[in-house]
Amino acid sequence: MNQRTAFSLLLCAAGVAFVSPLAGLHAQQRTDTLRMGVADAVQYVLRSSDENKLALLAVDIANAGVTTAFAPGMTQFRFNSSYSQVLKNARAEIVGTVFGQSYTYSGALAISQPLFQGLRIVSSARGALRTRDAARLDAGETRARLALDVQRSYLNALYLAKLAELQNRNLTLTSDRLKQVELLVAAGRSSRFDLLRARVDRANIEPLALQASNDRDLALLDVKRLLDVDVERPLLLTTTLDTAVVRTIVNAARADSLGEILRGTVQSAEFSLQARREGVRVARADFFPQVTATANIGYLALPTRNGLPDRLGATSVDFCPPGSTAGKLCQNNGFFPDRSVGLTVTWAIFDGLRTKGNLDLATAQARIAETALHQARETAALDLARARAEFSRARLAWEARTVNAAEAEEAFQLASLRFQRGLSTQLEVTDAQVALLTARSTEARSIYDLYLSAAELARVRGRPIPLPTGGTVPIRSNAGLSSVSDNR
Repeated sequence: MNQRTAFSLLLCAAGVAFVSPLAGLHAQQRTDTLRMGVADAVQYVLRSSDENKLALLAVDIANAGVTTAFAPGMTQFRFNSSYSQVLKNARAEIVGTVFGQSYTYSGALAISQPLFQGLRIVSSARGALRTRDAARLDAGETRARLALDVQRSYLNALYLAKLAELQNRNLTLTSDRLKQVELLVAAGRSSRFDLLRARVDRANIEPLALQASNDRDLALLDVKRLLDVDVERPLLLTTTLDTAVVRTIVNAARADSLGEILRGTVQSAEFSLQARREGVRVARADFFPQVTATANIGYLALPTRNGLPDRLGATSVDFCPPGSTAGKLCQNNGFFPDRSVGLTVTWAIFDGLRTKGNLDLATAQARIAETALHQARETAALDLARARAEFSRARLAWEARTVNAAEAEEAFQLASLRFQRGLSTQLEVTDAQVALLTARSTEARSIYDLYLSAAELARVRGRPIPLPTGGTVPIRSNAGLSSVSDNR
């Protein structure tokens, strides 16, 4: 080996030694496990969801509409300024040089205040306020639905993970029992039928365990999709349903089940109807006269030479050029005050039936809002009845499944003990094992269903959405998008 070849091999070895730790570091970063609780998942989705952002942007638009509606009733201030230079003035040549002012400077402050608009401004402001209230309630409904959807996906992943754990445990028990039967057959204490039955039982359970593991992985992918997590990054769901917390939530839901309904959709429809009725008053205002007071405060300068005047205007014979007519007053090329006040009355006697058309349109929109309110009330009542029925069913099912799981566990233990002592057959143990798996899976499903039914009942009643950790998600928010940060 020559010197050049040895040096090249040394560089390659150094490169490998340098790159390997970096590759390992990047791999570690890609596979770093993300630990996520259900409360964190809900807050993240509420911050990053486009649907929630659109609802909050609607609130911002409604807030801007309130400002716009109040603006016409405020006193208006406008400053107007102009400069002009006349190159040729026909009137000065025809009538006299007094009209031949070559330079004009003006500046004025215009003030206007509406005195009577046929209640248009008041009605517009009220309608804008009701529209803003409706937008806030709609945003709260969106927030509650998103919070519940995230929890449903999160808890479904937890349930499927629990089911996969039960199936794997069931597969382990079946495999252990197969080994035990093989030993009994070898010792002449069991028949080949029992051996075949044990093998068939294990073969039947194995695909179920694989399917449960696949369902768990797919549910976890759905949670990652909601949280915008890389599909290759491991995700660990840290929240577990505490029976005591669920019982507290259930008791609170039962105590509040007959209280007043505060459903956001119904209140939003009521505010929308009020806004439409105010729109009818706005359209009717065109039948009345409009009275506006105006004032103009300004200054005007007509200098004889170009250049911005720097003094207040005054007249005197001393400012006249030599040879002027005796007693003639001349100005000093300064700014002279120019003030006026006025009262404007406008009344459309006939506008081609435009006002009538606007009134008919506003009245029809108000009737549509009345129908929408009626539908919202019917839907809310139906949703409440369904939520109450599902809550009662889930509560009774959970209480029954809890007792059933304990009895199935005891039955399986007794069947296993009887089989070990030769007092029962393989079939009896298999039946007890299947019954235990079913009892445990239905028990796990029942507690998830009970919690979600309590959360759904809170949503349809307009209450804060509960969390498995014991907290709540407030659904009423007076802020717009400016109060939400995007952490994507």
